[in-house]
This record gives sequence, structure tokens and C-alpha cells, in this order.
Amino acid sequence: MDRRNFFQGSALLGTGAILGCATPGVAQQAARTPFAVPATYIPIVGTDELFPVRRIYCIGRNYAAHAREMGSDPTREPPFFFQKPTDAIQHVVAGTVADHPYPSLTKNYHYEAELVAAIGKGGRNIPVGKALEHIYGYTLGLDMTRRDLQRFMGDQKKPWEIGKSFDKSAPIGAVHKLAQTGHFTQGAIWLKVNGQTKQSANLNQMIWSVAEQIANLSEAFELFPGDIIYSGTPENVGPVVVGDVIEMHIDGLPNLSVKIV
Repeated sequence: MDRRNFFQGSALLGTGAILGCATPGVAQQAARTPFAVPATYIPIVGTDELFPVRRIYCIGRNYAAHAREMGSDPTREPPFFFQKPTDAIQHVVAGTVADHPYPSLTKNYHYEAELVAAIGKGGRNIPVGKALEHIYGYTLGLDMTRRDLQRFMGDQKKPWEIGKSFDKSAPIGAVHKLAQTGHFTQGAIWLKVNGQTKQSANLNQMIWSVAEQIANLSEAFELFPGDIIYSGTPENVGPVVVGDVIEMHIDGLPNLSVKIV
């Protein structure tokens, strides 16, 4: 099966196909390993299927006001991306408030509310005009950030994965198929902490649209089914402490809520 068109195959999410997608280049039937490594999946709304997460891409500073608050010029310079590991995923069931652990090593733990696009058809050098054809569905998520560590490493011109790419740093809702939602080009996105609005914007304020993000990413990486893209956060990111409850919203999707424990 062509891994770039994995979700179009007849065995949509069979176990062997999922593992084959999650471990590109490995012949599943021939693999012998000394221990099991769990794969990462997100439920797909309205089905008993699971979306297998291959890579998590995140775009930085994709709303002008957020770029300014982070000390950057928000003009349309080329977009930049970073990645989180798949075990950063924390699936949050709609209608519940999930416990989210306050991580180690930080005293300045920040929320970032984001639209998330799930890729169902891969490719390289995807034109902007064709990019939305590669989307399987959408959900919403939080890019949780150890801001003090991110800034400290950035000030030293060192990689800042320690600030972004840690356990459970990507709380996320279930995936909604494209037919259930359509594409998200506009609509309210907001985040509240303990009922008080902190972030409030419109998706049409993105500097780089989801289609442009896919096109740019596919120039640097071959995209595959199972990739997800966190599409950037609005302004007014800020800290939370143990006991705080975060609620985030995007028009057309169920809200996502976590409590910091």
C-alpha cells in the first residue's frame, strides 16, 4: 500500500496497516524487536476507528499579535516549524475535564490554543491550491509550553525542544472527518482559564493559512497520513498553575477542557 494514500486503502485502520504507517520503511511482518513500543492514536468521531499519529508539526508565531508579544516582527517572512514527539499527545474526551500534569523543571507553564489539521494523503512539494485535498479532518488542541525553558534556551541560541516537546504537552480532541466539519478558514478561537477569557481571535487572522502551511511543510518534509499540524496560537498566551482549569473553543468543534494537577 502507498503510505502517502494510507487512509484511502480498503483496510482503513487495521492493526498491521497502522503499525506499518507508524514505522515507515519497516516490513511489519518481518520485524522482530526486543520490546514493544506503544503507538499513538486519536479517536475518530462517529466511528470505532483510530487516527494513527505519525508526526506532530507545529508552526510558530502564526498570528501577528502573538508574534509581537513574543518579540518578533509579524511581517510575512517564511514560516517556521518545530515538532513534538507522538507521546506528547494527551487525548481529551469532549464534555470532560481531563487532569493534565504540571510538568517538571518549569515555573512558567503556558497555554496556547490551536486548530489542528490531520493529514490523510501525503506527498512532497504540494501546491497551495491542492493542499486542502490532503486533509483527513480537524480537531483542536493545546500546545503547552515550558516558557521559561524555551526562552532560556533561545537566549543561548540552543534548540528549545525542552520547552515544547515533553510528555503530554499536546492535549488534543478527537478527530472530526472533513465531511463532518468542512474546512476551517474562519471562526472564533478562544481560551479561558477559570472562566476568564485569555485568548480570543478569529482563524482568518492566521498569517499562513492551513493550506500554505501544508505546502511549505511539504517542501521540507515528505508528508504522510497520520501527520498532524498545530496551526498556531493567537495572542495573550500566559501561565497556569496547579488547580487552574483551561477551556478552549473553536467554532464548529466541541470544547476541550483540562485541569492542571
